[in-house]
Amino acid sequence: MQGSRATSAIATRYVAGETAEQGVGRASELLRDKGLRSSLFYLGEYVDKPGLVEQNLAAKIEVAGLLERAGLDVHVSVDPTQIGFMLDPGWARRNAFAIAEVIAGATAGRAAVHALMLDMEDSSVVDATIGLHDALDDARLPVAVTLQAYLHRTEADLRLLIKRGSRVRLVKGAFAAGADVAFVGLSEIKTNSRRLIDLMLSREARDAGFYPIVATHDERLHAHAIERAQKCGWQPGEYEFEMLLGVRGDLAARLAAGGQRIRLYVPFGRDWWPHAVRRIGENPANAWLLARSLADF
Repeated sequence: MQGSRATSAIATRYVAGETAEQGVGRASELLRDKGLRSSLFYLGEYVDKPGLVEQNLAAKIEVAGLLERAGLDVHVSVDPTQIGFMLDPGWARRNAFAIAEVIAGATAGRAAVHALMLDMEDSSVVDATIGLHDALDDARLPVAVTLQAYLHRTEADLRLLIKRGSRVRLVKGAFAAGADVAFVGLSEIKTNSRRLIDLMLSREARDAGFYPIVATHDERLHAHAIERAQKCGWQPGEYEFEMLLGVRGDLAARLAAGGQRIRLYVPFGRDWWPHAVRRIGENPANAWLLARSLADF
C-alpha cells in the first residue's frame, strides 16, 4: 500500500514525506502559512532490531539539526521503543541522552519551545518512560513527557511532574488496557481529561513553572482548557494545544488565528501506512479518502 499511487493522497494528508528534509519543509510551511508549530516524529516504533534502532537514532538527530538550521522549534517526538528499549533499556537511555544533548546544543541562546518529547506507549513502559524523563530533566536537558488520560495512575504522575515544573503533553491514550488500570468508557476518559486539564492549568502549576500541552481534537476540551487558563491567570503562549497533521486542520487554524499556540504532530518516514490507517480508524468519516483513492486508481 505504501508503494501504490492509489494511496498517495493519504500519505500527503497525514505524513509530511519520507525524508527529514521533507518533514522540516512541511513544518516551515505550516508556521509560515498558518502560524502552526510542529513536533517532528520519524515513523517506526516497537523496534527489536539493532540496525533499525540505529536508523531511528540517526533520523532523530538529523531532523533536530535541520530544524535548528531552519530557525524552527527544535521539537522532536521519540518513542522509547524506537531507540532500543525493547533490546536494552540502558541503550535506549543513552540514545535519549544523545538526542537531547543535540537539541540542547542546537538551541543554546535561542528562545522557543525546544524539547525531546517522550511519547508514551503501553502501560508496561510508563514507569520507565517517566524515569527517563526525570533523568533527562535532572541533567537540565530539554525534555517533555506524554501522559495518557485513560490511565488511573495519571493524576498521581501528573502531580509529581507539576511539582518538578515539567513540560507535559496530555493525550487520551490509544492502547488497550483493562478496567483495573484504565478508564474504559469514553465519558469516563473525558471526565478524567477535564480533571487533569484543571490540574495542568491550575495556579499551583503556573507558580511551579509547569508547561501544559493539551493534545486533543475535542473542541469542548479546548474550550474547557481556555476557560481554565483565563481563570487561573495563564496567558496564551504559556501553554499550548497539540493536534495531528491532517486531522481537523480547520480547527487548528482557527485556534491559532484566535491567539492560541498550536503545535502539530508531524510524522515523516517511509513506513507511513500504519500511522495513516490509525488516523482513518480513529475517524471513520475519513474512510472516504481511502475509498476514493482506490476507486480512482
